[in-house]
Amino acid sequence: QIKESASQTRDVLKQHFNDLKGTLEKLLDERLVTLLQEVDTIEQETIKPLDDCQKLIEHGVNTAEDLVREGEIAILGGVGEQNEKLWSFTKKASHIQLDSLPEVPLLVDVPCLSAQLDDSVLNIVKDHIFKHGTVASRPPVQIEELIEKPGGIIVRWCKVDDDFTAQDYRLQFRKCTSNHFEDVYVGSETEFIVLHIDPNVDYQFRVCARGDGRQEWSPWSVPQTGHSTLVPHEWTAGFEGYSLSSRRNIALRNDAESSGVLYSSAPTYFCGQTLTFRVETVGQPDRRDSIGVCAEKQNGYDSLQRDQAVCISTNGAVFVNGKEMTNQLPAVTSGSTVTFDIEAVTLGTTTNNNEGGNFKLRVTISSNNREVVFDWLLDQSCGSLYFGCSFFYPGWKVLVF
Repeated sequence: QIKESASQTRDVLKQHFNDLKGTLEKLLDERLVTLLQEVDTIEQETIKPLDDCQKLIEHGVNTAEDLVREGEIAILGGVGEQNEKLWSFTKKASHIQLDSLPEVPLLVDVPCLSAQLDDSVLNIVKDHIFKHGTVASRPPVQIEELIEKPGGIIVRWCKVDDDFTAQDYRLQFRKCTSNHFEDVYVGSETEFIVLHIDPNVDYQFRVCARGDGRQEWSPWSVPQTGHSTLVPHEWTAGFEGYSLSSRRNIALRNDAESSGVLYSSAPTYFCGQTLTFRVETVGQPDRRDSIGVCAEKQNGYDSLQRDQAVCISTNGAVFVNGKEMTNQLPAVTSGSTVTFDIEAVTLGTTTNNNEGGNFKLRVTISSNNREVVFDWLLDQSCGSLYFGCSFFYPGWKVLVF
């Protein structure tokens, strides 16, 4: 790990500073081009009037030279010819304004270009470069635990650097056969359940943190590999009244008029596990609504508020074998999480052989930071349980994991 991480760190540093050099060189070249264009613009705009002035002066001088030569020729000619040429010379001279020349500006009145360069920028850049980048021997956060769930994995992490104050955490995962990590969570919590995990497939997880008041992320934790051997929970497909997601772990109560209990496709919940329902959206509540578990599927019922089942209604009422308990949980709202933890307690036999055995389970239902605990008697032992839900009005969407 030391050798591989050191090699990767060298490659990252080299690549980053090469990119930085290329970017700085590009920025400096762009700034140089901009300044040179400013020089060209000032030169072209201020030299044009002077060029025009020079042309007028040269034109006046040339005109004067031509007139002088014409006068000299007139003097050298005969009397008759001389008078005619002198008359032409005099007439032409009277129409030419030899003393009309443009005003030539003083040197102090015309631009004198120069470049103003602040050498202090080198010290500023040097100071930033000397402080840019750090090398850490250990990341400030590490993954602490991976807990398998049906169709998911709970990832827990902790801070291992006491001097580091974390503001946010960032969790990524990938299949071990993939080269690309994906963001799955960013926030202040130190635990997150990653869903849509295929059973018996290895995944890698890593986490980093952002310090309080900082923008950059810390180095990544050492990747941890985990997998889930538990079969994902799925709702029964094809049940009129409910629409399912592609993975069949999300059920949406649609507008169909039919009613009844939507069960799991198989009894995939086992005692000792935690079964979680997350309400994504809500519709109109009804006291007959139910979310819970049961020993077996029983068609013909509109709710899990029946024998051999435990459930919670959307108004927070808790039912055991069809009877409402005195204790009640808060009403279910959008974003609510309802969990069922069930453990086997005892297996006893009654004196009446016709009644068979009573199987006792200890049930804990939690919702909105409240919980109720009670014993649930079943007619017979169940190695696994079904889960289900029923809603009388559309709009309710429930995720199970």
